Amino acid sequence: MYDKKIVVEKSKLEGTVKVSGAKNSVLRLLAASILFDKEVNLTNYPSSLLDVQIHEDMLRYLGKQITVQGEHVVISQQKDISTNLEWHDRSIRNTLLILGAAVTKYGYGRVPLPGGCKLGERKYDIHVHVLESLGAKVYEDGEYLVAESNGRLKGCDIYLRMRSTGATENAILAGCLADGITNIYNPHIRPEIIDLINFLNSAGADIKHFGQERIEIKGVTSLGAVRHNVMPDNMEALTWLILATMTKSEIKIENFPFKDLEIPLIHLRESGVNLYRCGDNAIVAKGNCYPVEISTGPYPGINSDMQPLFAAFASVSKGTSHIIDLRFPGRYAYGDEMQKMNIKTTINGDLFAVTGSTNIQGSTVKAHDLRAGIALLMLGMVAEGKTVITDSWQIKRGYNKIVEKLLALGANVKEID
Repeated sequence: MYDKKIVVEKSKLEGTVKVSGAKNSVLRLLAASILFDKEVNLTNYPSSLLDVQIHEDMLRYLGKQITVQGEHVVISQQKDISTNLEWHDRSIRNTLLILGAAVTKYGYGRVPLPGGCKLGERKYDIHVHVLESLGAKVYEDGEYLVAESNGRLKGCDIYLRMRSTGATENAILAGCLADGITNIYNPHIRPEIIDLINFLNSAGADIKHFGQERIEIKGVTSLGAVRHNVMPDNMEALTWLILATMTKSEIKIENFPFKDLEIPLIHLRESGVNLYRCGDNAIVAKGNCYPVEISTGPYPGINSDMQPLFAAFASVSKGTSHIIDLRFPGRYAYGDEMQKMNIKTTINGDLFAVTGSTNIQGSTVKAHDLRAGIALLMLGMVAEGKTVITDSWQIKRGYNKIVEKLLALGANVKEID
């Protein structure tokens, strides 16, 4: 799995593609399943994602039963599960949410220190703050992080020092079964957070959100069975939109989350993208790529995950684009890979500059992380010659059936050992 490569050549796309369930939502829902004794049903389930499969294996290790049939998964259990995750395979950052769910449900959790993409400084002290605020004792045990409590966690007011998605999610999970009322101030309200809240409320939780001001959670003692349709992946939707424009293609994108992408779509339309709406579907007509000037920020703005996609878009524009990422400037490392494809990039502090090229050349490049990998794949579809992407498993961490979908659209792409 981890030694495969993706080979891509210049392509033009045609046809229809459907956006799958969101990686950044479904991983949270899988972690939340630890809160349940009853059955959890998820539809629009992106079963081929490597991060999803890793999470399934973690849950099985803890004692959950998981049955996957196409885009539907059933999660159940026959008895109390273990909450000591002695995990030696590839880890993902979502283990922090497993910890929060475990300590509020069972009073104890032990998980590997978080892994995933290397995006500069991504510490977990804010997660420790959340759990300690609710009354848990949190400490490191070698390569593991442990949280324990004497009885139920206690509802409280939690003030997040920054709008952290993960910390907001952990506070929701841990507060859901805590005793009393928990208020989360300065939360990061974004679509995946709303999807998690809707999922939990459907099972009997009592959670309300008041915009970016706060989230109020009235703790309950247990959750009931639930069936939930995973929200569409806004990152995948944006990828198809940008890729179609870069390759001068016309495609239809089904299950397109327009309401979640209002600000990015404004920037892209201003930069030459031709996009039309037909219900929940998007029609992308032949457009242009003009330089972009963006700064990443919390939802509803352009988040850090999106900036490599905008960098790919900028690479085929006429002129120089500027991207500022104050949150994860270390993410610009993929600029070195872009230079191998005859694309001029420069880094000056938090500023990443990309000069568009009419002579992008295929090359052997490395996917340092998920979004960098998909950006390089997109560039391979407008480059002269072959582009070979090593560590291409990074792309499959977050794009459901990506090679199959590309082939169905007529792309010149294949996966090799």
